[in-house]
Amino acid sequence: MNRIPPIVRGLGVIALIAIVIVVLQAQTALATASTILQFVFLIAMAVVAYMVWRDFGRREISTWPDRQQRVFYCAIALFVADIGWFSLVSLRGLNALVFLLVAVGSVTVAVRTWRDRTRY
Repeated sequence: MNRIPPIVRGLGVIALIAIVIVVLQAQTALATASTILQFVFLIAMAVVAYMVWRDFGRREISTWPDRQQRVFYCAIALFVADIGWFSLVSLRGLNALVFLLVAVGSVTVAVRTWRDRTRY
C-alpha cells in the first residue's frame, strides 16, 4: 500500500465516489447539496466578516467623518451585492466584465477611504 503514490490513491478515491454517484443515480441530490453548501458558505463568510467588523472596525470607523463613513459602507455594500450576484449568475462575457469592474471599483474605494483615514 505504501508503494502507491498519494496522487493515484486520491484519484482512486475520487473515481470510487463518482462511480457510486452514477450507480445510485444521485446526481440530483448531489446538485442540491452543492447549492445548499454554496449558500451556507456565503452565510458563513458573512458571519465571519460581521464578527471581525464588530470587534475591530466599528470603533475605528465611528470616529471618521460622516461622508467617509457613508462612502466606505456603501462601497462594502456594493461589493457584497456584487458577490451575491456572482453566486446567482454565470459569469461569461459581459457579466464577467461587469462583475470584475464593480468588484475592483468598490474594493478600491473602500481601501482608499480606509487608507486616507489611517495615515498618520
